[in-house]
Amino acid sequence: MPNEHIVRSYDEDLRKLRDLTARMGGLAERQVADATRALVRRDTTLAAEVVSRDAQIDALEREIEAFSISVLALRQPMAADLRVVIAAMKASNDIERIGDYAANAAKRAIVLASLPSIGSLNGFERMAQLVQENLKAAMDAFVQDDADAARRVWEADEPVDAIYNGIFRELLTFMMEDPRNISAATHMLFIAKNIERIGDHTTNIAERIFYAVRGDSLPDERPKADQSAFAVVRPAGA
Repeated sequence: MPNEHIVRSYDEDLRKLRDLTARMGGLAERQVADATRALVRRDTTLAAEVVSRDAQIDALEREIEAFSISVLALRQPMAADLRVVIAAMKASNDIERIGDYAANAAKRAIVLASLPSIGSLNGFERMAQLVQENLKAAMDAFVQDDADAARRVWEADEPVDAIYNGIFRELLTFMMEDPRNISAATHMLFIAKNIERIGDHTTNIAERIFYAVRGDSLPDERPKADQSAFAVVRPAGA
């Protein structure tokens, strides 16, 4: 748990910063869950709610930034305290991007609801579940100053990439088999990439938490399995 300071209000400031960041992460986690649910259920009303709620995450990012600047100016934190403040500012930026990706996925879910269904959405649900679990674990690690938990989140992104690769190849195959699938498959590819990028930003958050607690960085090369840039799909019989 975080160390306590002689000045109680200082502890309260740092606790508030952690709580604001965790609340922002919780909102983003809900956005991912609802965007995925809207996709699976073809629920345009829920998707529209996800889009409209993105403003709440943006507002929290501004609040965290303003509060962090205030702590820096008034408390002049050093060492671990300074790292916590910087981590909160940087993590809030990552969470804001996660919110953007969720809103973008919701917008595409609205379009997809008007198009014929193709393929299974099980991979989307599983990938979204994994990134939600990782995001929650990252926020818990930040609140509890748990570097080991942050490392576990950092190491947990590879399964997300593996699912994304499978979705990517499957959708490319659908497009090649029938050009009428191209519009829906393209939107689904963007949604899959949105979720995959949410996983990347979550590992960014984990890196920042680890550094805030330990004062040391995780390795430069994180475990990755996204091979979509190198995928080659050939027509049947080629």
